[in-house]
This record gives sequence, structure tokens and C-alpha cells, in this order.
Amino acid sequence: MKIDKKLIKELSEYLDEFKLTEIEFTEKDTKIKVSKNNVSINSQPTSLVQNTTIPQKNTDQTKKLSSGVEITSPIIGTAYHAPEPGAKKFVEVGKKIKKGDTIMIVEAMKTMNHVPSTADGVVKEICVDDGQAVEFGQTIIILE
Repeated sequence: MKIDKKLIKELSEYLDEFKLTEIEFTEKDTKIKVSKNNVSINSQPTSLVQNTTIPQKNTDQTKKLSSGVEITSPIIGTAYHAPEPGAKKFVEVGKKIKKGDTIMIVEAMKTMNHVPSTADGVVKEICVDDGQAVEFGQTIIILE
């Protein structure tokens, strides 16, 4: 397979021109995906599932609290605070929860995965925004 550098350069220029973070071009069995700081070329049939990296929002999640139980995301996906838009949130800061209570939903590949609490406690901090992309092992809630 010959790599079309001109096409990749053109797609890269479109990222800046149209203020995009990612652009994809597919033709027959060739798929070229260009994203800021990440270029990938896949020549597999498009019917196969391919690994992708979900860009994470730039929020202040680097601060660590000295005490508390951290509950982490069991999978990569998009975190939701409620079962559907406009519905009551699963947890709020100050709410007492028990081990096994659903604290959030993480959507991955169109599947809604309920994330249970791994401990009893009071919600000290919700570390992710509603609709934010999360990584495996990322702290999503801190309990007292």
C-alpha cells in the first residue's frame, strides 16, 4: 500500500482551516484519520472494529484530595450523571450512598454501563462533568 502524503497534508490543513480536532477519509479498504497530535492510517476493511482514542476535555482534574475514597471509571467512554437528559442525577455532593448504588453511567459503543459505588460514604466531589469523556481508571467521584 502506498501512503498518499499529499492527502494527509491536505486533511491536516483542513483541521486548522475549519477549527476541527479530527477528520476522517475513507475509500474502499483504506481509512485515513487525522487528528491533532495523532495521525493514524488503517488499511483494514471498515467492517472491523478499530481502536480509537477518545479526546478528553481539558478540565482541572489533576488536583488530589488528601482524604477520601476515590471511585474510578471501569471503562473508557462518556460519563453521564443521570439516566437521561433532564432526569434526576444519580448522586450529588453531600449525598450519602451505599456500596452498589449507581453513581454514574459510562456510555461505550452505544451501550449504557451503570457504574456502581465500590464503598459506602458521602459524596465529597464529582470529578467529571456530565457528558465528559473518561478514561479507564480515571477518578470520577470521591467519597468521605
